[in-house]
Amino acid sequence: MKIYSWNVNGIRAVHKKGLLQEFMTKHQPDVFCIQETKAQQHQIEVDLPEYEEYWCSAEKKGYAGTAIFTKEIPQRVLLGLPKHLANKYRLIDQYGDTNTEGRIVTVEFEGFFITTVYTPNAKDDLSRMGARQQWDQAFLAYMKELNQIKPVIFCGDFNVAHTELDLARPKENRGKKGFTDEERAGFDAMEHAGFVDTFRYLHPEGGNYTWWSHWGDARERNVGWRIDYVMISKVLLPLLKNARIHPEVFGSDHCPISIEISL
Repeated sequence: MKIYSWNVNGIRAVHKKGLLQEFMTKHQPDVFCIQETKAQQHQIEVDLPEYEEYWCSAEKKGYAGTAIFTKEIPQRVLLGLPKHLANKYRLIDQYGDTNTEGRIVTVEFEGFFITTVYTPNAKDDLSRMGARQQWDQAFLAYMKELNQIKPVIFCGDFNVAHTELDLARPKENRGKKGFTDEERAGFDAMEHAGFVDTFRYLHPEGGNYTWWSHWGDARERNVGWRIDYVMISKVLLPLLKNARIHPEVFGSDHCPISIEISL
């Protein structure tokens, strides 16, 4: 099974340019997880008859949003965080309620769950750091609950470079959004809970990134960040065949990532 994840930074723009169709034709994912759709489902018709599509859009128009396209019909589809976790954690701040921003889609198959997530950005002035930390705890609690039922694969834009290997200029960016101790600790907690960063597990070297600034020809010079991940329950590691980053795919400031798993 091929599972792909891509923050498209606006699905309508990528679709209009023909880049989404080109990507799907070439890569043929079995499950395609999308972040930052910036659209409601009714605002775009994606002509992919092989796929079922499940959307979780933000209440605020043109903002955030996630979706999953899958060839296999899932047993169950879950949108957002469960109510008991949304109520337990303080997810509301001056910018709104992070659980109404369309940030999670989960599909359940016979042997596992797949979840896509678009983690809140802490913002340049770190003004959303409090809500971000609460989100990290709530999302991890959700993944741990699902993992008690069956193994979990979760992927998306986590808006953090976990280690110094995950960004081109760690010294200059230490303490800035995406590379604060608080955000990195949130990622540590996922690993401590038994979830595995598939790409780092198979590729211990640095220099591989998934997001680049539009400024200063950053992508051409590969001055980037790895902030998109596919995480899996440890029990699935024997089934992991590969984990890849696809920087050759354009259309967004992020590139797609993927894993292939024997199921």
